Amino acid sequence: MEIRSTTDQDKDVFVDTLHAAFGRFPETPAEGSGVWWSALEMDRGLFAMAADGRPVGTTAAYSFELTLPGEILVPAAGVTAVGVLPSHRRQGVLRAMMRHQLTELRARGEFLSVLLASEALIYRRFGYGPATYTQRLTVPRHRAAFAPPRARGEAGAPSAGSENGSDNGSARGSNNGSDNGSVEVLRRAQCGEILEEVYDRYRRAQPGALSRPHRWWALGAGQPPISPAQRYIAVHRDADGVPDGYASYVIGESETLTVDETIATDDAVFTALARFVLEHDLVSRVVFKHVPPGHPLRWQFEDFRAGEVSGDTDWLWVRLLDVPRALTARGWSTDGELVLDVDDPFLGENGRYLLTVRDRKADCVPTDREPDLSLDVSDLGSIYLGGTAPSTLVRAGHIKAHRPGADTLADALFRAERSPHCLHWF
Repeated sequence: MEIRSTTDQDKDVFVDTLHAAFGRFPETPAEGSGVWWSALEMDRGLFAMAADGRPVGTTAAYSFELTLPGEILVPAAGVTAVGVLPSHRRQGVLRAMMRHQLTELRARGEFLSVLLASEALIYRRFGYGPATYTQRLTVPRHRAAFAPPRARGEAGAPSAGSENGSDNGSARGSNNGSDNGSVEVLRRAQCGEILEEVYDRYRRAQPGALSRPHRWWALGAGQPPISPAQRYIAVHRDADGVPDGYASYVIGESETLTVDETIATDDAVFTALARFVLEHDLVSRVVFKHVPPGHPLRWQFEDFRAGEVSGDTDWLWVRLLDVPRALTARGWSTDGELVLDVDDPFLGENGRYLLTVRDRKADCVPTDREPDLSLDVSDLGSIYLGGTAPSTLVRAGHIKAHRPGADTLADALFRAERSPHCLHWF
């Protein structure tokens, strides 16, 4: 079996092979619509070739920026389009592609790789660990009354009125309470530049968020609202009229309004957008598809049980390719010192590192000191963004703490200023 790089000339065969691996057919896009694979970077793709010269497996990578704790932006390879034809599964094809890909990523100087896992059992063996999580929140409209804030000195925040449904597809509504902005309803085709600019501001401050390169927006590659599928966009503007948030939504069957994503530069903007969609006429319930675990929205309702959580799942998986570079790249929440013994069985590597954090910056060097924590590289990927506490994995029996208090210190060190969250689908 040969693993070879792909070129632009391979794109059609690559797409057909990938779809065949999943037993599907490439959809024909409607006029003006994009397809998710239009943004593939074919110089970063790989074919697994059978002895007769036919491709039997595919994998590829996107060039993203990942936001780390401390609002630090670093390059990250977004692994995608991984598939093996049913006729060639369980023959080592996937392992060979993954090993080849990781070697290539290192040769390019990349130290982080990320992916979305179709099945949770597949990618841990290749060194990836779940690092961000997301939930679906369903709210019956008749139970969506907001409670007045109870913090001392806070004015009440009564529900805002809104005007919806004008003939030209555009409307405005004001928001009372602490938010002095406004909401305008536009069609997806009217606000592409606004979406791109607001998302970019959001992702630069949100740990775990990935960039959305301009070509994705230009090609309509991905899921709504990147794709030009028909959606209404509730655009929030601040008191000066500058867009600082949006909610992409569609109303489907059973009077259900589904929000693809809510992008907000602060909590007040998120609340204003949530109020707006929850007050939409002729809607019986609102589904927020992607809400970070622990988000305060449920606490803002008078009825705490109004928000029904479902679809609690992992989202972004992280793989460290160079442990010292990765650990010194991110920001840290406190000072401290840990010795980490990191095992990477897939690549046949083991390293012991002294992590020293001073003034929220880290130094990481090889050491022969006794370890404080022993862990698999996949578990290091899980705790890397601050979304999984090291002590949780100690209690689960995956990380070994060699001295009392080592896991408590690790929790304090790896904690992020904001819970990591990723909305981008790739």
